[in-house]
Amino acid sequence: MSLLALVAVLAAGALPTAGQSAGGSAVVRVAAAADLKLALDEAAARLARRRPALRIEAIYGSSGSMHAQLRQRAPYDVYLSADVEYPRDLVAVGIGSSRDLFTYATGRLVVWVPAASALPIERDGLRVLPRATRVAMANPRHAPYGRRAEAALRHAGIWEQVKGRIVLGENVAQAAQFVQSGAADAAIIAKSLAVAPALRAIGRFQDVPADAHPPLVQGGLILPWARSRAAADELRDFLLGAEGRELLSAFGFGPPPQ
Repeated sequence: MSLLALVAVLAAGALPTAGQSAGGSAVVRVAAAADLKLALDEAAARLARRRPALRIEAIYGSSGSMHAQLRQRAPYDVYLSADVEYPRDLVAVGIGSSRDLFTYATGRLVVWVPAASALPIERDGLRVLPRATRVAMANPRHAPYGRRAEAALRHAGIWEQVKGRIVLGENVAQAAQFVQSGAADAAIIAKSLAVAPALRAIGRFQDVPADAHPPLVQGGLILPWARSRAAADELRDFLLGAEGRELLSAFGFGPPPQ
């Protein structure tokens, strides 16, 4: 899938409508953070090969927007957030049980530029951004990666220099698309997107130091109205198991805190 097509999927935000497919196959409806797109698609493909009757139907977007939908009891079975605080809030207001709350990864930030960019991100990292004309990042109001990007810019002491040049995307995938389209010449995005073939082929990235922002602990919740509890459990168990951890690591995620 091209990045432009990926952004179209993430921007759509359409709600799933079915919990059980024809013939009784189990369908797990997932509200997932945008940074999970490539990793979760691969996880779904592996689960489908293992058990063809199981299908994962994921909608991707900003964690905050998904959280708002779930507070209105949107018809998902599993919520996979880029920030565990969102599912924790759902439990706190009586949507779901703490027994069904879990952490599955730690997100990582990178500075990403086109391959032909003259910005020396490998040498200067975040500190190169005051030299950029426009810097794209996810909207901090509802995207955990956006909040961490702002924190990292403040930690580097360059927020005041950069804030007037920031272009906000609905999520990290859209922030990357702004660079690809020429609307920005650098972005702070999820490493899980930067290491994917579509972006690795056309850009370069440099890790943002983990100590430059609060940890991005990613968490999930099995919703109390899940239509197939066993299927939802199967997806969670895959993500928390050895194969799932290895898969998430390959896509740039760190392990969750112990």
